[in-house]
Amino acid sequence: MDTKGGIRQIIVNIYAACWLLVAPPSAFASGDIKGSKLVTGTEKLIGDVTTWLMILAPIVAGLLIIYFCIRRSAADEMDTKKWNNRIIVAIVSCIGAVLGSATLNIIIGYYK
Repeated sequence: MDTKGGIRQIIVNIYAACWLLVAPPSAFASGDIKGSKLVTGTEKLIGDVTTWLMILAPIVAGLLIIYFCIRRSAADEMDTKKWNNRIIVAIVSCIGAVLGSATLNIIIGYYK
């Protein structure tokens, strides 16, 4: 009789687990999530960081390009190619940083 009770308990447990997977309990958040400090603070933080990134990226890239041009002028033929590549990377990185931060600003703007 022990095995029948054990098997019956296993079947009941499997049925209960399947029922919980099919019909999970509903949970609702209380309060306004959009107005919470975490959400509004995160929006402000991302907005500030992207604004500063749009300002600082061209400045830093410009300084790096000036430095790379000075180094390129004092380099031999082999090193000149490396400095040219570094100048191109600085320009592309600046464009990527500005476009990325502008895109984030646009996305954040939709949530306001």
